Amino acid sequence: MEKERQVLVIFPHPDDEAFGVSGTISTHVKNGTPVTYACLTLGEMGRNLGNPPFATRESLPLIRKKELQKAADVMGIQDLRMMGYRDKTLEFENDEKLSNMVTELIEELNPSLIITFYPDYSVHPDHEATARAVVRAVRRLPKASRPKLHCLAFSKNCEEALGQPDILVDITPVKDQKIGAMKAHISQTAWMLKDLEKGIQQNDPEALKWVTVERFWSYQWENDTVE
Repeated sequence: MEKERQVLVIFPHPDDEAFGVSGTISTHVKNGTPVTYACLTLGEMGRNLGNPPFATRESLPLIRKKELQKAADVMGIQDLRMMGYRDKTLEFENDEKLSNMVTELIEELNPSLIITFYPDYSVHPDHEATARAVVRAVRRLPKASRPKLHCLAFSKNCEEALGQPDILVDITPVKDQKIGAMKAHISQTAWMLKDLEKGIQQNDPEALKWVTVERFWSYQWENDTVE
């Protein structure tokens, strides 16, 4: 993995980072690279409230805030930003305002690498709004000074449209941090962790994918369709 000057990770929800990039984040931290994680919401509209309920819509963001901090600690993130937006409303935010927020982060941190979702291939409206804001902000910069933009994509057609991911990160050395980050978000991940850990113990290929490699696409500026 190339040593970066500064990594900026931008996702809308607590736990977005744990599923897709916690191994990569942990590797950058292990390499001595400063990592800033800007999490736009506290996931107050998270699907899992338990049965019987362990939280209300009012208490869930407090729970998820603690879980997010715990996950950041597991990964070794020293700079965690909670940006104060409301879950499931990012698509209705003013585009310019959201892009300006990203621009301010870029101007402050001067990242050499930004990690976020790939617009049009990340399924959830909040994911898409976040991805578009990041692309708009990076696009404002002169081409020569743009940071690298590595994106997560997981829509059904992403490989057909984008090709195979060009960035593969071996996260085997930090698999414990990845599992730890996922466990930190226990209010939202408990439903899957039991089966995942069982699969890892049994060397199930599908389960092992979670703790061996993380995949990214470099943003394809030549096919930029973000308005």
